[in-house]
Amino acid sequence: MPESGGVGGVAGVAVLGGDTPNGGSGDAFARVSGVADAVLYEGYLLYPYRRSSAKNRVRWQFGVLLPRDWVEADGPVVPGISGSADSWYQRTECLVRVRRPGAAVRVRVRYLQMQHKQVRAAGVDGRDLPVESLRTDDGRDHLTFDEAVPHEVDLAWPLADLLRGECGAAAGAPAGEETEPLPGGAGRVVRRREEIRARTAVVAERLTEDVYRLCVRTENSGRAPDVRAVRGAALRHALLAAHTLIGGEGLEFVSLVDPPASLVEQARGCVNAFTYPVLGGAPEDTGPTGPVMLSCPIILPDRPQVAPESPGDLHDAAEIDEILTLRTMLLTDEEKAEARATDPRAARILDRVDSMPPEVFARLHGAIRSLTPARPDPPGAAPPGVAAGRPAWWQEGADDGLSPATDTVVVDGVDVGGGSRVRLRPRGRGADAQDMFLAGRTARVAAVFHDVDGSTHLAVTVDDDPAAELHGWYGRFHYFRPDEVEPLASVDPVAPPGRGPRGPDARPAGRRRDGSMDGATDASETPAQAAGRLPDRLQQRPTT
Repeated sequence: MPESGGVGGVAGVAVLGGDTPNGGSGDAFARVSGVADAVLYEGYLLYPYRRSSAKNRVRWQFGVLLPRDWVEADGPVVPGISGSADSWYQRTECLVRVRRPGAAVRVRVRYLQMQHKQVRAAGVDGRDLPVESLRTDDGRDHLTFDEAVPHEVDLAWPLADLLRGECGAAAGAPAGEETEPLPGGAGRVVRRREEIRARTAVVAERLTEDVYRLCVRTENSGRAPDVRAVRGAALRHALLAAHTLIGGEGLEFVSLVDPPASLVEQARGCVNAFTYPVLGGAPEDTGPTGPVMLSCPIILPDRPQVAPESPGDLHDAAEIDEILTLRTMLLTDEEKAEARATDPRAARILDRVDSMPPEVFARLHGAIRSLTPARPDPPGAAPPGVAAGRPAWWQEGADDGLSPATDTVVVDGVDVGGGSRVRLRPRGRGADAQDMFLAGRTARVAAVFHDVDGSTHLAVTVDDDPAAELHGWYGRFHYFRPDEVEPLASVDPVAPPGRGPRGPDARPAGRRRDGSMDGATDASETPAQAAGRLPDRLQQRPTT
């Protein structure tokens, strides 16, 4: 397990079913340990790593499993794959293929347990009092703050047991308290953890001769002391950043992102709630199966990796290590002192950054992993990414004649452009995981974009997205290739959100190549009229 946020930690527990083969998925789990630890501490403490920073006052955003009575005080939770929504359970369903008799399933449940660090100052009457901060005679500051310690539970059962019925075990964490005296008798630091009650249950269902659906469900089985307590108080009884590793002996796991053609329907039948499973493994591993599944509340691709150039966790995997490292280097001495006093993990980040050798820092600048041998172009062929008869993208005039808002592209014999309605059909192999979740949804095209590599993408907003208009204002879209959409008849074609209707000279959305219409655009506003309203629209934009 990684180091705890403060002093002390919680040991793991192993629970085995009967006749479980010796050994375990240790090697397979070790392959995903780097990514799993990154998930465990994602957002734990963000740059500038100070308690006073606003972003570090609202924490624990992923994989939070709270007591059910607190979460559902105002109604039941709505199941979904989003791990950023508070819930009281996680449900993972995945496919396994058995390779030999006597197969066994191993599950490792991992999460953080909140640990409240309270600084207490010595009083004149011999009693200590809780304080927000305290400076000792050695010049160090000590701050009251919420830390967390890691906890994990290992479970294993023969597959045969899981086929006969649900098997389960406790997955909670005990309460605990540690006390650390401060120098010079100035006071003490008390770290306290509340008990977490949790349970994990596993069951299997046979689908074909050698393929089974596995269901792993972890839930917070405790009760909240006060169902109307603020979230910060309820978090003391919650599993934080909860995620699951699933492995075993005599079996392999099937990708749900890119399943084999023969198992597409079975993969679609897997229902996941507040988490999503992806294959784990080494970068050189290929194919739609693997030895381990990582089910976590953050959407990842199959076989996610931590960049080998990264020297350590910065708790913000979506950010660039080089940028965060440079910014951390530029913190003032006072800011660094506060960060060190905030949390031991922040202190370790500062130590690593301040002592980073130049050659290690240089590696953070970037790496190229996708170079392939160059192939000579046929005589007279245009360079890659350059359409015939057009200048190369880096040459002057390359954008002449391109208009994303009014350009169209032919899809199934239909001209599709801004305002067209489509159904999203992301390709099964190689599609982004987030695109796959939109499969079958309807959307409206906002623009047609031409990439420097010569490809074309459609910028769309999803019809049932309540923030569609906001995304249109900001120009934040989902992007799909023309072969990933299905044109729909536009009953009431209107301009894309935030863009205003197209002018009367624009080509109507949905015009077929033979001149027939799926639906015409009633241009009730000219471009000049739309431009006249632009300042008002800009004034309505939310500020950040």
